[in-house]
Amino acid sequence: MLMDEYRKGWALRYLREAMDEIKIAKRNSEAFDLALDALRKAQMAVYYSLGEPSFIERIVEEALEGMLPLENPILKCLVEIERTIKILEDMPNNQKSNAIIVKESDRIISVASKIVDLLISED
Repeated sequence: MLMDEYRKGWALRYLREAMDEIKIAKRNSEAFDLALDALRKAQMAVYYSLGEPSFIERIVEEALEGMLPLENPILKCLVEIERTIKILEDMPNNQKSNAIIVKESDRIISVASKIVDLLISED
């Protein structure tokens, strides 16, 4: 897969910002909102590394709505990330939920980082 410098630059920028924000959220329990922002940035990093983000986002939404089959492992992963983000965004604002949000956000950002690294290394 050939990734142009524009998409590569945005993917790396979003990933770097996501990693910075999750570090802050881990250190400061009051900054758990940063974990949710970091999740969306990590997701955008993956989308940029795969192609045009708005196009990828539309495909994921169609798969979530059941309009597309989930036979493709990449699409299945993207759908699971989106489902998890939506669940985390809907969690109540309390100490236990905030800890879960930060922990799951860290896990998803790690997965996103591996995906982006893989796609960039194929370049």
